Amino acid sequence: MPPSAQDLPLGHSAGSETPIRSSVELGAVIREQRKRLALKQLDLAGLGNTGNRFIVDLENGKPTVQLQKVLDLMDLLGLEVVVRTKSSRSTSSL
Repeated sequence: MPPSAQDLPLGHSAGSETPIRSSVELGAVIREQRKRLALKQLDLAGLGNTGNRFIVDLENGKPTVQLQKVLDLMDLLGLEVVVRTKSSRSTSSL
């Protein structure tokens, strides 16, 4: 039996930051967390009140998914978005 929304994690683990630079990378992080929580795509779709197709598209990196739905699913999975200024680049790469 899949966990309920109340059973899913809150907060974050220290040191588990992953820079995301593409929709494909974000989808991979979401897929990894879903699997870590032993959830099937259908389970997550049900908990997130969305369709399974949305979960498939998100995990496959579709760049046009709805942002608020993504944020809601990330919240369910115990993930969050943090925006920060990039660390400086070396002058040789400019």
